[in-house]
Amino acid sequence: MAETKAHLLYVEDDESLSFVTRDNLELNGYEVTHCEDGQIALETIRSGQKFDLCILDVMLPEVDGFTLAQEIRKRDENVPIIFLTAKSMKQDKIHGLTIGADDYITKPFSIEELLLKIDIFLRRSKYTGILKGNAPVAVGYYSFDYKNLSLTTEGYAETLTQKEADLLKLLNEHRNQVVKRSFILESIWGKDDYFLGRSLDVFISRLRKYLNLDDRIKIENIHGVGFKFRVDE
Repeated sequence: MAETKAHLLYVEDDESLSFVTRDNLELNGYEVTHCEDGQIALETIRSGQKFDLCILDVMLPEVDGFTLAQEIRKRDENVPIIFLTAKSMKQDKIHGLTIGADDYITKPFSIEELLLKIDIFLRRSKYTGILKGNAPVAVGYYSFDYKNLSLTTEGYAETLTQKEADLLKLLNEHRNQVVKRSFILESIWGKDDYFLGRSLDVFISRLRKYLNLDDRIKIENIHGVGFKFRVDE
């Protein structure tokens, strides 16, 4: 039986770029749904279509890429999202990563770079699916259910994003150890760079907020090195 093609959502309003990119993606075995503006993409997302990976330009007519990413995340916490950004848009890259994108590519880009990232994230999403069979674990007074993206304790429940759950899982597996920033970034985002590092800091702040009901739990910042996830007995 032939292997099912991965289905990609590609949102880009540049006619020439989108023609070349879509053609190359299809030649490399992907099924591509291309939307030429944000409103069409929004309607496509809301129609309930399922995608294996989404490629979103940030600057789009009608509805921008950030809004699309947030809409996608409401429906699917796991599907990889890659943003296409202008080289000078530093804050946009950081913002995109913190609202749920997995990576970004700066324009102009090579099709080889895009194909490599798509392959990496599709393989990683399959691996994440396997990991979701993990049973809930105790983290201080909390119960952390990675499979269902939940963090609960008496009178409190938080639904985590996939990235938040991935980060908490990694820190808890290295409890009371110093974990280097580069290791976290490469393990969860696939590479270590400035923008991903800023995004990591935002996620660390979120986890500290979620875990502040148990004063035995600390996420310590080890300056210039990384973090230590401490749970005092």
